[in-house]
Amino acid sequence: MKVLCLHGKGTSGAIFKSQTSSLRAQLAQKNIQFDFIDGPFKSEPAAGVDLFYPPPYYGFWERGSVDDIRSSCEWLREYISKHGPYDAVMGFSQGTILASAYLLFHEEETPHLPAPFKIAIFHCGGVSFQVLQELGFNITPAMHARDLASRNALASSASAEAILRMGTSRWQGDNSGGGLSEQAIRDEIRGPVQISIPTVHVYGTKDPRYAAGVQLSGVCDPAKRRCYNHGGGHEIPRQSTVTSALVELFEWAMDAVDEAC
Repeated sequence: MKVLCLHGKGTSGAIFKSQTSSLRAQLAQKNIQFDFIDGPFKSEPAAGVDLFYPPPYYGFWERGSVDDIRSSCEWLREYISKHGPYDAVMGFSQGTILASAYLLFHEEETPHLPAPFKIAIFHCGGVSFQVLQELGFNITPAMHARDLASRNALASSASAEAILRMGTSRWQGDNSGGGLSEQAIRDEIRGPVQISIPTVHVYGTKDPRYAAGVQLSGVCDPAKRRCYNHGGGHEIPRQSTVTSALVELFEWAMDAVDEAC
């Protein structure tokens, strides 16, 4: 199995490789090749990242408009044509936004063709509201307001100052879900397109972007998705219990593909 790995904004392929080291170690006996790539744009470091990792840092776009995301999807398509095919995609934060947009555009524009991936693993990331609106989803002003608040809260909680002052306790659980249950958050997302391949959704209730991760699960086939709440912040925790759970989910997705073949 060949997995394309898409990092978060203001990090890099090397940083994402480090962030997933525990997961990959437990999958070492599997025949899996992980391909960690850098986004096409140089970037300032994500909040707090420069405390732990040296430059360079990258992103997949600079502004995040629909045109920007479409351009990045075309860049990704060209990369896959040269270096693929890939069986799976695994993204974190902005990498998840790119992967989900790429899959949704495929479902809307070329549903008669095979999906570009057989599996998607989404860590701590949502789906672009601009892309959803482009595809005919109804995104309310209240949803936009909560989404903006969650982005601002993430920038504050992940800052170097917060890390140095509070450590892991900086994740306060202000996840901007608006007091809604997971299912209610999913039910807000309704539209004409859904991601149809097996998907794994990993998020934490203390992550300011928690609701975004849940919303992404709402645009994926409920019969082919698995969700895991690790209870933490905007991160891939390395505790053994979390890693074991992620390994089981990865193996479930692999088995789902085998059963479909």
